[in-house]
Amino acid sequence: MSETLFSVVSTCSKDLMKFGLTVEEFAVLAQKNNMSDAEVLAVAKVFEYLKAKKDRSTVDFLLRTSRLPLKVPKTFDNFDFNRVTGKNVDKLRSLSTLSALYAHKNLAFIGKPGTGKTHLAQAFGRACCEHGMKAYFIKMSELRDRMTDARRAGRESTLLASLVRPSCLIIDEVGHCEFDKENTRLFFDMVDRRYQKDGYYNMVFTSNRDPAQWQENFSENDSLLCALDRIFDDAIVFAIKGESFRGRRLETVSLRTTAASPANVQKNDT
Repeated sequence: MSETLFSVVSTCSKDLMKFGLTVEEFAVLAQKNNMSDAEVLAVAKVFEYLKAKKDRSTVDFLLRTSRLPLKVPKTFDNFDFNRVTGKNVDKLRSLSTLSALYAHKNLAFIGKPGTGKTHLAQAFGRACCEHGMKAYFIKMSELRDRMTDARRAGRESTLLASLVRPSCLIIDEVGHCEFDKENTRLFFDMVDRRYQKDGYYNMVFTSNRDPAQWQENFSENDSLLCALDRIFDDAIVFAIKGESFRGRRLETVSLRTTAASPANVQKNDT
């Protein structure tokens, strides 16, 4: 194998490594079998294709298990950034780089209904999946119900493990339901374990209410305050103000009714 071709194949080193084969091992194999440059390139192309197929399969699996919408996915590409203004709009646009995840920064989208909070949270989760990292989406009311069911079945540790595992955990609609004392303590345990998690990770929250008001929905203030301390220890809060995104395709059809004509009245009476 020529030096030029070896250099070309070296660019496929990640593809080869996915299958436990180094560039050097591939070079030895090529020389042992007297492979021509064309044959070596053909094999390298096969490895490139197999890696792409494996990566796509991984992403598809991550998306299927994320509970993010698949039929009509929420992405950064189909979010209408033109409707968002302000001096910090570039920080919103940069979410697609996943720098918040890599830096362990939690995210919170706070604002009135219809301002794009859930769309942005789901778009962030989808981007995580597309980069090979596990994301999981759950509404706050579902989280409460799962915690209640886990307590009754004595499976709290199993539930917590499943919530700590994802790189990105998205909790939607914080403040839409009440948490009793035991569930508040479980919520703190979940946040605390994720706070001490290794690797890339963060949590994403959406809410119509300011975080200062979240305590109104939890029954154990000490546990909640400890949880909030960890959540917002290093976080970015996007306070989104303005009009709702919904209703843009609303079509209003104006009609008027009139009194029946005498001819129609007589016809109906017969």
